[in-house]
Order: sequence, then C-alpha cells, then structure tokens
Amino acid sequence: METDKKVSPAMLRRVVIASVLGNALEWFDFAIFGLFAVIIARLFFPADSEFASMLLTLATFGVGFAVRPLGGVVLGLYGDRVGRKKALSLTILLMAVGTGLMGVLPTYAAIGIAAPILMVLARLIQGFSTGGEFSGATTMLIEFAPRRLRGLFGSFQMCSQALAFSCGALAAYLLTSRLTPESLDAWGWRIPFLFGIVIGPVGWVIRTHLDESPEFQAYARNRPRGARPGIRSSLADLFGNHPREILSSMGVCIVGTVSAYVFVFFMPIFAKKQMGLPIADVNLATFFATAVLLVCCPLSGYLSDRYGRRAVLLSGIVAYGIAAYVLFAHFVQAPSYESFLLAQVVIALCMSFFWGPTPIIMTEVFPVGLRSTGASITYNVAVLLFGGLAPLYNTWLVEATGSDMAPIYYVMVSVAFGLAGALALPAACVRPAGRIAAA
Repeated sequence: METDKKVSPAMLRRVVIASVLGNALEWFDFAIFGLFAVIIARLFFPADSEFASMLLTLATFGVGFAVRPLGGVVLGLYGDRVGRKKALSLTILLMAVGTGLMGVLPTYAAIGIAAPILMVLARLIQGFSTGGEFSGATTMLIEFAPRRLRGLFGSFQMCSQALAFSCGALAAYLLTSRLTPESLDAWGWRIPFLFGIVIGPVGWVIRTHLDESPEFQAYARNRPRGARPGIRSSLADLFGNHPREILSSMGVCIVGTVSAYVFVFFMPIFAKKQMGLPIADVNLATFFATAVLLVCCPLSGYLSDRYGRRAVLLSGIVAYGIAAYVLFAHFVQAPSYESFLLAQVVIALCMSFFWGPTPIIMTEVFPVGLRSTGASITYNVAVLLFGGLAPLYNTWLVEATGSDMAPIYYVMVSVAFGLAGALALPAACVRPAGRIAAA
C-alpha cells in the first residue's frame, strides 16, 4: 500500500536521525564487545586455558542472538499492530539498559560467578531489544522516504552500522594505544559501554516526538474499525502467502550478516590472537575499513534505485566472494599490518555494494501490515544461525582443523546463500525504483 502524503523536510530529517540512532547504538555495542573480547574474557570468564576463556566470551556474545527472533516477533508484531513509533521508543530504552549494565558490572574477581551470569543477562536484554530494532527502524525510515529514493534512505541504516563500527574501532584504538594494560583492564574498557547510558534516553526523547509513518497511517485507516491482526493470523499470512519473500530476503541477509561478523568482529580477534598483530594496529585498520563502508553504502543504495536491487546486489556479492578469498589467503600467508589493512579495506568496499540495498530489500518485499514482522523474522533468523555465532564457529574451526584458512570457507557458504537469495527476489526488486513507481 502506497501513500502520496507529503512529509516535511524537518520531519524527514528527524525520522532519519531517530531511525539511525538506535541502530548505531546497537552496533556500536557489538563492535566494542568484539574489539574488547580479549579483555572481557580475562576479567569475566577466567578458565584453565586462554582458548576456553575466549570461547566462553564469544558464546556470551552469541547468546544474545538466541532471543533475537523472539524479540523480533514480539516487537515486530507490536509495531504492525500499534505503530512503528511506539515500538521504536520501547526498543531503544531496552537497548540502553543492556548496554549500560555491561559498563558497570563488577568483574569475576569482585563477585565471582555472578559476574558472568550478569554479563549474560545484559546480552539477553540487548538481544531481545535489537530483535526489533533494525527491522523496525528500517521500516519507519523507508515508509517516510520518497518513493524513488528508498534505496538511498534505506542505506542510511547500514551507514549507521558502519559509523558505529568506525567509532568503536577508533575508541578501541585510542584506549589501547594511550592507556597502560593495567588501566585498560581496570576501567578503560568500560568507557565505550557507558556511552549507551547517555545515548539511550536521548534517542527515546527523539523517537517519542516523531509522527507515525504515513504508510502505516493509511493502512490503519483502511483497516476495519477495532480490527487489529492477531498473532496467529499475522504469522499464518506471512508464512502461508509470502514464502518466496522470506527465503530470498533471508539469503541476502545471510551473506550480509556473515560479512559483518567475520570481517568486522572475528577478523580483528583472529589478527590479534592467531596472527600476532599488535592490538592498536588491528583496531586502526578496522577503523579505516569501516570508514569505507560508511562512505560507500549510500552510493550503492542510490545505484539500486537507479538500476534495480538485484543488479547491484549480484555485482557486490560476486566481487566480495572473490576479494575475500584472495585477500584473506594473502593475509594468512604473509601476516602484516599492510596485508591486513589491504584485506579489510578492499573487502569492505565490496561489502558496501550489497550492504546498501539490503535494508530496502528486507522491507519492500512485504506488504505494510506484515512489513515489520516479516523483516524482523527474516533478519533475526539469519543473524542467529549465521552471524552472531560466526566468531565462535570460526574460532573453534581454526582450533579444530589447525588451518588458518578455515574461516574463508564459512564465508564462501554465505556467498552461495546470498547469490541464491538475490536471484530469487521478486520482480519488484529487479526493476529500478522509477519503474516501480510508474507500474
């Protein structure tokens, strides 16, 4: 269902800020958790071996993803029933609680077994809230955006991820290069997490002063008085009438989420622990790579408006698959700051060409009344199965196989899913936005 209701430039700017802010907070936290994983492992998950300690930390990183599908269904249905605005206001408060809790938790040395238990609880709160954050914020954003520029506006969500990664990597670089190891362990690593306590309430205030999405308002007006879709009927409609949309968009999400969790989260850990690169150099290279994502995602989103989603997706995924294999192998054979920087930057450039169109694809394939729920389920299931546990899978694969090349085969599997998903997208994702609007 489309609407021609005009949106003021001021409200559009406010929606962009509100939608991007919560998503940036979510990914900023994830970035710093990965970048400080070595310290968190030592302080919260002491074990008989360093490998076991790291596995416990990465499992805690992944446990939040176990509740993301639940959060996605609950918050997605809530957004489809009562509106995008109320759902987004709730998610950012939950997110701030989980992030802030991590920043103030006492360590294992102070409170014993309660420390890792509380860390897991904080991850569960974050996981539930982020289950509805990305899809809900993206839905709000594209429903306000001009029809012919929805790919561009949707890409702002991926810019927020890249910006969060860049800020996280820069914060980690500054802290690890300026503080002594003792100060870093004692209090330095907490600083980025405490940022969530500040940004959460600010985001809530901004979101509560938004208008409701024009498309959702039109949908709600046309709905029979007093009728709201029930959970059972909504899920039956979604899975019964839109299986192609679910599977194709999930394939696109799989290649995107694996690229993020392997090359933004796992690779810095791999470079530090397995290849022996200095932690400050690794963080600096990650900052440059995520800056490339930040700059290039809007370009790919705009290109998807002009030439169609599938054309941009396919070219990006193919280039990414080739670059990832060649440059990862080069880094493993000749580990150095230069080879790591080259791999991260070039792979990030290729990633941006399927990251940019992903948010609009996730949402425009579903009708308005199922959009938030459909996007939440496909996104969170893909992230749960293939993304959130990627650092854990790959750490274990390297240890179990004894091969430093093991992670790249995991990436190649995700590329196959991404290509299959892109090829199976409905016709609306093939035509440029101008032709869709005219159709």
